[in-house]
Amino acid sequence: MDITTMIGLIAGTIFIYVGIVMEGDIANFYDVASIMITLGGTIAATLIHYPLPQIIRVFSVVKKTFSNKNWDPEQGIQTILNLAVIARREGLLQLEEAVVDLDDSFLQKGILLVVDGTNPELLKNMMETELTFIEERHKQGRGILESMASYAPAFGLIGTLIGLINMLKRLDDPSSLGPAMAVALVTTFYGAILANLILLPMAGKLKCYSSQEILYKEMILEGILSIQAGENPRIIEEKLRAFIPPQKKRGSGQPVRGVEESHA
Repeated sequence: MDITTMIGLIAGTIFIYVGIVMEGDIANFYDVASIMITLGGTIAATLIHYPLPQIIRVFSVVKKTFSNKNWDPEQGIQTILNLAVIARREGLLQLEEAVVDLDDSFLQKGILLVVDGTNPELLKNMMETELTFIEERHKQGRGILESMASYAPAFGLIGTLIGLINMLKRLDDPSSLGPAMAVALVTTFYGAILANLILLPMAGKLKCYSSQEILYKEMILEGILSIQAGENPRIIEEKLRAFIPPQKKRGSGQPVRGVEESHA
């Protein structure tokens, strides 16, 4: 579970709350009509923009910002190297049994294509096509949040305009102008908070997760192609470690289970 999302939301809420109560009254920032205009308008515009199946998916998309699979490149490299050792010792056909229990469907699919004798160029094209569609699905998910983030401030402004219109109709009562103006501006406040504390940061986190997953799968694809080409596991290891940022490397050149015997 990624607790940074929760920490960020809680911290942001606390800082805003403290900033309000230090200089005023929190009750001044609560207005039901403003909530209805900002939140209701944002949801309505999103329903117009996207088909219903994509709208339903937004709940699972938001869930990923709190709990996302940890793509461990070191573990992925270890798995690839173990498969490379099996391929060199026992042949490519033995890989079919070795990948049965893998929980990585992308790696499993690639290895099975290798076992089936798929042409390397065709295999690469097929796997890269799958990567393209994975990335496109990620874009659609965070695109909903980004659209909502653009609608929220706009509906906040609409609420402010509605409040100003109502205020101008009561110009004959100067004592009501101040409170009316405050209520009008609250809607803009809601829109800004919704967009900049919740929606845009969540979309940004999803983009980070997507980049990590795509890079991981590109590394796995390179490993699959190397296994198919019959490359030495040591060479494969060095190639795959190029995908890992220097600060995340746990060290190369260490014996890999079974790899040292493959040179015999």
